Amino acid sequence: MTTHDAVRTTFPERYRTSVVPHIMVSDAAAAISFYAEAFGAVEEFRLGHPAGGVLHAEIRIGGAVMMLGDVSEGPFTAPPSLGGTSVALHVFVPDVDALTRTAAAAGAEVVREPEDQFHGDRNVILRDPFGHLWVFLTHLEDVSSEELARRLAEA
Repeated sequence: MTTHDAVRTTFPERYRTSVVPHIMVSDAAAAISFYAEAFGAVEEFRLGHPAGGVLHAEIRIGGAVMMLGDVSEGPFTAPPSLGGTSVALHVFVPDVDALTRTAAAAGAEVVREPEDQFHGDRNVILRDPFGHLWVFLTHLEDVSSEELARRLAEA
């Protein structure tokens, strides 16, 4: 039996409740449109800034909620002004390969092609046009700690 044939859950139970990311972009309205086209995001809330643009918005990608807004004064900035990012956003999806095709067609950069991983997930790394890194995963199998350690040693 291959890992693709194994019975699996949608995503590991430990990831059902998580920290909610809040990202800043140079054009939140364009980012919301991109995330809808590329990742199937659904906009749930948008608060316009009195001076124009998006002060705060919330989108849902699958079961994951994310907050975003336009860069403004204050401590927050967008990845291009930093020359990169130190954060990657992980989202479990039913079909990472289909999402990769859709996202690439919408303009996402495929940093690493979809691949089965030793930890029991198939994943891809994408960079969106706003500089954020995304790791989309499809859970293939539950792996015990012992098996995870064994696979890591073999990898």
